[in-house]
Amino acid sequence: MTVFTWRSQARILATAAVVLLISFRNLPAQGDAPTVLKLKYAPAPVDNPLKGLVPYADASPANRFPHSMEFDYLPLNDLMKGKQDFDWGPLERLLDAAASRGHQTVFRVWLEYPGHTEGIPAFLEKGGLAIEEWEYTKTEKIRTPDYEDPNLIAALELFIAALGKKYDGDPRIACITAGLLGAWGEWHTWPREELMASKKVQRRVMNAYEKAFRTTRILLRYPAGNNNDTYAANHKSPFGYHDDSFAWATLDTGKPADDWFYMSLLGKAGKAASEKWTQQMIGGEVRPELWAKIFDEEVDIAKSQDFNECVRQTHVSWLMESGMFSKDQPPERIRSAKAKVARTGYEFHVARVEIKAGHLEIVVRNTGVAPFYYDWPIELAELKLGDGTPAAKRSWKPEWKITGLLPGESRIWKMELKRGVGLLGLRIANPMHGGK
Repeated sequence: MTVFTWRSQARILATAAVVLLISFRNLPAQGDAPTVLKLKYAPAPVDNPLKGLVPYADASPANRFPHSMEFDYLPLNDLMKGKQDFDWGPLERLLDAAASRGHQTVFRVWLEYPGHTEGIPAFLEKGGLAIEEWEYTKTEKIRTPDYEDPNLIAALELFIAALGKKYDGDPRIACITAGLLGAWGEWHTWPREELMASKKVQRRVMNAYEKAFRTTRILLRYPAGNNNDTYAANHKSPFGYHDDSFAWATLDTGKPADDWFYMSLLGKAGKAASEKWTQQMIGGEVRPELWAKIFDEEVDIAKSQDFNECVRQTHVSWLMESGMFSKDQPPERIRSAKAKVARTGYEFHVARVEIKAGHLEIVVRNTGVAPFYYDWPIELAELKLGDGTPAAKRSWKPEWKITGLLPGESRIWKMELKRGVGLLGLRIANPMHGGK
C-alpha cells in the first residue's frame, strides 16, 4: 500500500513553504503499473515566507495578523560616520530582532524625512554639503540635501558598495527598497520637484546597487522607460518595484491627472517593465487612508481601488500595512483580509505524485500571482522505514528549483529512489535560522 498525506499541523506549516510526506512501504515492482496520486488543492498559510502583509518592526503587538516579514526605516547618518567608517549596529539589531520572531526584514535607508533631521551624515554636513530646509506641512519641516554635490554622490556609492559587501545574500533580509533619494527615501521631493536628484545621480545610485547586489533583491519606487521626464530609465535594470500608494493610485484610470499611478507608469515604461515581475520582486504599501478598511467587503472610500484587481495586475508579493496590526480588528475584517492577502505572491500546490519502481515524480503548480524569487534549498528526508520504524538520518538535496515557476505553470521534479525507502518528507527550507 502506498500512502500519501499532508502533515497539516500549524507548527510544521510555519517552518517550511511546503511539507509533503510520502510513504513507499511497497513500491511497485519493475514493470508494474505506476501509482498515480492526484491531490486536492488546499489554501496555503497566509504567513508563508516572503509574502503577505508587513508591519513596522516596532509594531506591538504584531501578532494581530499572521505575517512573515517586518519593515523599518534607517537614517543614513546612523550607519555612515565617514567615507569608510560604517556602523552596522542599528541594522544588525533590526535584523536580529525580526529574525528572533521568525521574520525576514525589508528596510530602507533615508536622507530626508518630514519632521526628522537626523538623516544626513554629519561628516557631509560639516564638509559643506548644502541643505535646504523647507516646510513640508504646517507642522513638519524637511531638510533636502543638494543631490548634485560630488561628495554626497561619492558617499552614496561608497555606502551602497559597503552595504552590498556585508549583506548581499543575507537570509535575514527579504529585500531592500533602494531609498536614499527624496522624502522617506521614496525618490520624490513633491511638491518641490526642483530639489529632486537628477537622472544622472539616479543612474549612479542604480549602478552602485546593481554592482553591489547580485542575490538580495532591490526595489525601486517608480517604473521608468527611456522617455520619462523625471526618472532615469530602469525598465531593463535588475530591480523590482514597490507601489507605495497601493489600492489608491495603482490601477490605470486613463485620466491625465492620474498619469503617476503605478500601472500607468508601468505601461509607459514598456514591455520590459510590465514583465519585470516574472523575475524581480514587487512590493509596496497600502495607502495609509485605506489601512484595515481596504479589507472590508464594501470599502466606503471613494478613491479606493479594488484590492484583488490591484494584486492581479501588479503581481505584488508583499505590502506594508499598519492598520491590521495597530489595533484589534473585527473578526469579519480579519477573515476578509486573510482571503485577500492570500492572493499575493506565490502559492505552490503539489498537484500530482507518480511512483514507479525506484522512481519518484512530483508535479508542482504555482497557483499564485507571482513566482518565488530566491533559490531556497529543496530537501528530501527519510523519516520512517517501510516497516514504520524510525529511519536513520538519510536526506537528499536534489537539483530542483522553485524559482521561475510562473503563475499557472507546472514543473515536474524527478528522482530515482532505491527500494526500501519508507516515509519521505519534502520541504523548501528557509535558509534563515528559525525562519518560517
